[in-house]
Amino acid sequence: MHAVLLGGIFLLELALLAAAGFWGLTLDVGWPVRLLAGLGTPLALAVVWGLLCSPRAAVPLPAPAKLGVQAACFLTGGVLLALAGHPLPGAALVLLWSLDKALLTRSGTPI
Repeated sequence: MHAVLLGGIFLLELALLAAAGFWGLTLDVGWPVRLLAGLGTPLALAVVWGLLCSPRAAVPLPAPAKLGVQAACFLTGGVLLALAGHPLPGAALVLLWSLDKALLTRSGTPI
């Protein structure tokens, strides 16, 4: 079960990046701005995640701060999906992350 939960978190992280890219590519602006937002937003989220949230984070944070940054990243992804016209998948992204994170924490593996 532990491996399934870890795999779920990884897939949700990929979905977070895809949501950010989707939002950028669906903006109602010229294609250069859409391309910049579609590539830049997921890149910015990936940098924040890599620096602060990954298991080998460059900036180690205490567990509550790390959880806060992770929650902020996923809330951002959910809001971006909602802004792109897909509020239910945005809510599902946040809800699934919350559930997976709670189950992992309950099993004694906070990440």
